[in-house]
Parts: sequence; structure tokens; C-alpha cells
Amino acid sequence: MAQAAPAPGGMPRPGARPEIGARTSEGRTRPPDVFDARTHRIAHIAVPVVLGLVYGYWVAADARQGGGITGGNLLLGWVSALVFAVVCTALLTLAPRMPRELHALLWTAFTGVAFGFLYVQTPHSVWRTLLMSLLIAGCTFATFFYRYYTREDAFGRRVH
Repeated sequence: MAQAAPAPGGMPRPGARPEIGARTSEGRTRPPDVFDARTHRIAHIAVPVVLGLVYGYWVAADARQGGGITGGNLLLGWVSALVFAVVCTALLTLAPRMPRELHALLWTAFTGVAFGFLYVQTPHSVWRTLLMSLLIAGCTFATFFYRYYTREDAFGRRVH
């Protein structure tokens, strides 16, 4: 069904609400804040904990390779979850204060090590694990460096 496209600056639809503008800073618009500061503080802790629990379960499931659940397997999963959550929280806290190159390298190292530890639990060789970890780390570095390079100045301040 063909309908006419609205003309720029034309009349609004009947009953349409006026658009709500975002706050401006130096003439540029930015998206409105959806969540308050309390929600961000809670998420700053909750997200790494949930990711750590998922990671710990995944490590434990890969390590047992379809066998029975043992005490050592449970210990491996809980310790992996704890280490993952603590390091992820530390990175979320400290990495934004670093220069963009170091910021990207920290996340690259974390991602490469986390993936490598997860992958070594499978029956693949150490060399394949090393190559896969380096591939994942390289892609992570390229992505994060590009992201930080295009959104931060040389001193690590975010460019809006």
C-alpha cells in the first residue's frame, strides 16, 4: 500500500506528542539518561557477577566433558567465576582511567586469557588453544582500539 511521505516541516499528525529533546552540550545532542546513578552503581557490580557465574558454569561444564559432577569440578567452576568477576570489576573500574592504547590492551589481555582458559578445558591441543586465543585477542584489540581511538582524545577523555 503506497502512502505519501511527510513533507519536511509539515503539519504533525493529529494527537501526536511533541518530540522530547535530549540535553545539549556545546551544540551537540546526546541521548537522554535512562537509568539513574543508583542503577548504574548496582549494574557495575551485578553485571560482572552474573557474567562470572555464567563463565564459571561454562568452565566447569567444559572440564567435566560429559562426565559426572565432582567436588573438584564444582571448585573449579566457583573459583573461575570468582576470579572472572573480580578481574572484570577491576577492569571496569580501572581501565577507563588508562590511556586508550593501554585501555584496549587490558581488555584484550582479559578476553584472550579468559577465552584461552575456557578453551583449554576442551580436549583440543595446547597449540590450537594458543592460536585461537591469539586470534580472539587480536580481534578484540582491533575492535576496542578502534572504539577508544574514535571516542577518546589522546588524554583518555571521552569525546562526545
